[in-house]
Amino acid sequence: MNTEMKPHEELDVRVLVPIKRHEKLLKLFKELPVGESFVFINDHDPIPLYYEFRSIYGDVVGWEYLNRGGREWKVKVSRTEASQGREFAGIATLLDLRKAEKKDWKQIVFHRYGMMDENTTMELIAMEDPEEIHEIFKNKFEGKHSWSYKKEVPGEFIIHIRKEAESGLGDDGFSVVNEFDIRPYPPTQRHEMFYKAFADIKPGEAFEFINDHDPKPLYYQMEAESKEPFRWEYLEKGPDEWKVRVVKVRGER
Repeated sequence: MNTEMKPHEELDVRVLVPIKRHEKLLKLFKELPVGESFVFINDHDPIPLYYEFRSIYGDVVGWEYLNRGGREWKVKVSRTEASQGREFAGIATLLDLRKAEKKDWKQIVFHRYGMMDENTTMELIAMEDPEEIHEIFKNKFEGKHSWSYKKEVPGEFIIHIRKEAESGLGDDGFSVVNEFDIRPYPPTQRHEMFYKAFADIKPGEAFEFINDHDPKPLYYQMEAESKEPFRWEYLEKGPDEWKVRVVKVRGER
């Protein structure tokens, strides 16, 4: 097969919001003939998508990095064999962690969980109980999710994680010390601005930012990774302008 890709065959998904990128690339692979490929450009390492492709379609996914790092990650995706994709019933997505290295589990699970709609369910399959991930959900998402074991036998654990509907979080006794609009900036730079703003504030202080779509995936990433407690409050909820206040709270939550 000719590996040369014409410019019009490269898809730059950086212009799309994360969940729309995800939906478009899943549809492209579903419709991809055996032996064919497409190239897409993203603003961060899209490795969680690779594992989701494999979870749904099996070991038929060719994945080649053409460029790594910075604001341009370019990946060539190929279909090596025919396969029947799994049809979902009662779940929004499937992640088979048996196909992923354990060190990547958290990145894969929380990246995808952050894009899920409320009142939808993710299915995890693993050879062992993903106890560390379970602890993060219990500690970080208490009252915001349900975790149920559908199968527990040696070598196979099947878990359903449901994202429950939640209300906005508020806080008392804080001062807003920074406000900024991240809409004019590319996605990677928006993330850098967000994390710098959070690092710059002290407990009891807050910042507010404006985005052009719901930044909920960023909230879930922060919940999974942040060692400092924070609260997240929506001030405006779209459709064109999303304004969020982030408070670094005092003490333990």
